[in-house]
Amino acid sequence: MSQTILHSNSSRGEVNLGWLHSRHTFSFGNYYNPERIHFGMLRVLNDDTVQPAMGFGTHPHDNMEIVSIPLEGDLQHQDSMGNVSVIRQGDIQVMSAGSGITHSEKNFSSYQPVKFLQIWVFPNQRHVAPRYDQLTLNPLDRINKWQQILSPDPNDEGVWIHQDAWFSIGKFDREHQLPYILHHEGNGVYAFVLNGSCIIESIPLEMRDGLGIWDTKTITFTSTSPQTEVLLMEVPMH
Repeated sequence: MSQTILHSNSSRGEVNLGWLHSRHTFSFGNYYNPERIHFGMLRVLNDDTVQPAMGFGTHPHDNMEIVSIPLEGDLQHQDSMGNVSVIRQGDIQVMSAGSGITHSEKNFSSYQPVKFLQIWVFPNQRHVAPRYDQLTLNPLDRINKWQQILSPDPNDEGVWIHQDAWFSIGKFDREHQLPYILHHEGNGVYAFVLNGSCIIESIPLEMRDGLGIWDTKTITFTSTSPQTEVLLMEVPMH
């Protein structure tokens, strides 16, 4: 029988610095909850809003797989590998920090906020050569189905990371049902509701609720509102 843990939208950590408003599913920065350090290899799930022309100055990372998914607006990225790019709504960006990188992130717009998810996954290899990748996704490929956006395989759909992890996004009509089949035994799935509402494993979820599921091979899903959008993050639990 599957096991689950529910993290409601309202229970998340929060920081508001004026230029930055962020909600933290797991302990991050000044938000610390000993019961919310990580879900398996998923370490960080931050839901960030950055005001126009503002952003994160240059800062270092190492030995972490870092994924950014813009939800509204555009994010400008610059790093020590020489990459300068704009990540737009509908894109996914990944950095393997590996042996060490520095980077900055800034709202590319001078008049509208940018909203994006920042996700960290523990790698299965340490001190790898730093790497950057960015991909524009086709939003039609997620209508009433799971669109794979990340995997461990450079030749598979989406971007890839140094971990046996798979991310998928689906956008569903009301009452649409679609199971999700896990790739590896010993993996779990963290579901994050981007928009709308749904029922996963018989548990009702609303916008920005999160649900971790493990000890199962298949996950049940039913959309309960029009245009429900859900991000699934399958990661090893150990």
